Amino acid sequence: MKTKILLLSVLILAGGLTACIKTTMPDRPNIVLIISDDQSWTDYSFLGHEHIETPGIDQLAAGGLTFTRGYTTAPLCRPALASIATGLYPHQHKVVGNDPVFDLGTSKRYGEEWMKIRAEINEPVVAAFEQLPTLADILGEAGYVSLQTGKWWEGNPSRGGFTKGMTHGDPARGGRHGDEGLRIGREGLDKIYNFIEDARGQEKPFFVWYAPFLPHAPHTPPDSLRDKYLPVAPSEAVANYWAMCELFDITCGQLMDYIEAEGLSENTLFVYVADNGWIQDPDRPNRFDAMSKTTPYEMGIRTPMIFRWKGVITPEMNKENLVSSIDIATTILDICGIEAEPEMQGINILDKKALSGRDAIFAEAYAHDFTSVDKSLNFRIIVKLPWKLILPDAVNRPYNPEFYPFEPDAKAQLYNLLEDPNERVNLAAENPELVLSLTEEIEKWWNN
Repeated sequence: MKTKILLLSVLILAGGLTACIKTTMPDRPNIVLIISDDQSWTDYSFLGHEHIETPGIDQLAAGGLTFTRGYTTAPLCRPALASIATGLYPHQHKVVGNDPVFDLGTSKRYGEEWMKIRAEINEPVVAAFEQLPTLADILGEAGYVSLQTGKWWEGNPSRGGFTKGMTHGDPARGGRHGDEGLRIGREGLDKIYNFIEDARGQEKPFFVWYAPFLPHAPHTPPDSLRDKYLPVAPSEAVANYWAMCELFDITCGQLMDYIEAEGLSENTLFVYVADNGWIQDPDRPNRFDAMSKTTPYEMGIRTPMIFRWKGVITPEMNKENLVSSIDIATTILDICGIEAEPEMQGINILDKKALSGRDAIFAEAYAHDFTSVDKSLNFRIIVKLPWKLILPDAVNRPYNPEFYPFEPDAKAQLYNLLEDPNERVNLAAENPELVLSLTEEIEKWWNN
């Protein structure tokens, strides 16, 4: 893999970035990528939640270029994270679900025997992922040191290009989706602080992957936060989830405060996104409700996206343009003056010309336990405002009325998101030509 280093001034002179980036540039920035785990796009105070308080992320949003119409590539963490790391859609990087399908036999799920069998079947998926150029790989070639913390599914983080990682990825020691890395945030941020100190000692720019197991279940907030939300929540399960959202936000604030106290804010790019959405089931603690995680609906795939580089990126609250987590790798690399891999599917969303030239974004949803793209695909999605088409796979189409509120023989779901943001009225039958046109756009994207 060859990575060409570009001067950011060339991009500025080309005119594409002048609307969002000021022309007086510090050195190539450090990068802190914050990835929320299981949080719906509505669950922030800056986006109007009536009760959840997120002052840290609110501050990040107010000081950055913030998109409220962002989407993840898939409503499940592993494929979504793999897309952030590679700039590829799940059907391209092939990491389409969380766990490979196999006959459990008498083994208990997540037990020792199950972990052993899973590791054997999962290894070819990780090995194939390892061959793909990742954001950490490319930044490493440009002189960055990098740290993985939190969620990470693809074996040891070194296989994804990180120079350091909290996760060991060894199945014999419980390595599946982050292992020791999942302590970050829930048990402080010292690993990140120490890494940054080491990077500064080496005079190296740094890249931090902060993907904590927050607000992800188990929802076990401190009593003080739980008690804060109990009086206003519809149930204790919801109160605990809301409290976990604030706990996650507190860690984001601590990380931002550390960067500020160390005098690094003016040379650090913060990027924020969630891996997928979540609606807390009010009656079942630690369980998601219908039309959220794993599903193609807005509460499963929509997320805010934020890019903040203090003094460099002009703050703006963008409520109109469509962006995707597929854009994160390309945008970061372009900001750093590094050429993205030609296979990467995103655009630089700080480039207003490129952004205005996009009128649709795409996503895809698979079974949690997967075998392959063809056998595990459930839905493909296009959002082209005001319309959203959800196209069930002709063979694998799931039907579970608890999570997918449509008739078993439905071939498509079409929603007007501006008039029906909660996706309650399927307009596909009344608009066959529009369904056909959007389906053709999905097929063109899919086969590109």
